[in-house]
Amino acid sequence: MPIASNLKAIQICLADEVTLVAVSKTKPNTTILEAYQAGQRIFGENKVQELAQKAEELPKDIAWHMIGHLQTNKVKFIAPFVSLIHGVDSLKLLKEINKRAEENNRVIDCLLQVHIATESSKFGFGIEEVESALNQAEEFENIKIVGLMGMATFTDDTQQVSQEFKSLKTVFDSIKNKDITTLSMGMSGDYKLAIEQGSTMIRVGSAIFGHRNK
Repeated sequence: MPIASNLKAIQICLADEVTLVAVSKTKPNTTILEAYQAGQRIFGENKVQELAQKAEELPKDIAWHMIGHLQTNKVKFIAPFVSLIHGVDSLKLLKEINKRAEENNRVIDCLLQVHIATESSKFGFGIEEVESALNQAEEFENIKIVGLMGMATFTDDTQQVSQEFKSLKTVFDSIKNKDITTLSMGMSGDYKLAIEQGSTMIRVGSAIFGHRNK
């Protein structure tokens, strides 16, 4: 079973304090169940409709993470069940998550997305905005900021990628407390670099499931 062996190979690289999110976007339920049967319980999706459908159809002990850019008008579809929202990139989105969490009598864990890459297409708060965003988030009773998330520049320059991860780790260290314990950075191509720089959560898709067709 290649998925099981891929999972095992990645898990060998992980310290106990590093959590693996299996990025299952575009993958069918049968493929996700292979990973589930191999012991994986945390899965990440980047499309709300796909996430909601899979959550309905797959085992209920799966912890579903929303890892993609989340539009405010779609929060209501995942608020009843989502375990962690990675890409919170605006106060407007925080406010909406809080509203929908309250409607569902929940407190939803969130990560603030921080823009560390050179590409302007990537979302996130600027490094200098993080502390202010945290302070403003304190007024929301139905969300809990548990850490930060960032994506490095898509480049073969490993030194640049490491430096970007290092910059996010520096911000994380400056705000870390008993609630803020998660630093989500690193994907299939760069998770080893991310772990070296202090990541506590990696988001891995193709290294587990193989390359996507779309």
